[in-house]
Amino acid sequence: MRRFALILLLWPGILTAEEFQRLTGDEILVALLGKKLDYGEGISQTFEDSMQTSYFSTRPSTGRWAVRSDRYCSVWPPSDIWACYDVEQSGETIRFVDDAGETTDGTYVK
Repeated sequence: MRRFALILLLWPGILTAEEFQRLTGDEILVALLGKKLDYGEGISQTFEDSMQTSYFSTRPSTGRWAVRSDRYCSVWPPSDIWACYDVEQSGETIRFVDDAGETTDGTYVK
């Protein structure tokens, strides 16, 4: 019985730690401006104050980013098509959600 009580006491904390909150446009700017995210497996991305973004994987790629209608948007030359994502945050984790509901999670690099 004690184990069950302990599980119940810890359970709300576990649920809270996993909750993601959708960010507004201003919150997206605060969350990303001047920051670097690590996506794992040696992949990372920076978000410069100049609204330039660099993605580092097998080779670096540089594009532009903006916040439009409470969404993160980016364009990667030579394409001129902007892709936009909802942005959610849970602690040190930023989640990008595309229109199909697919997610990409990154954590802040200190």
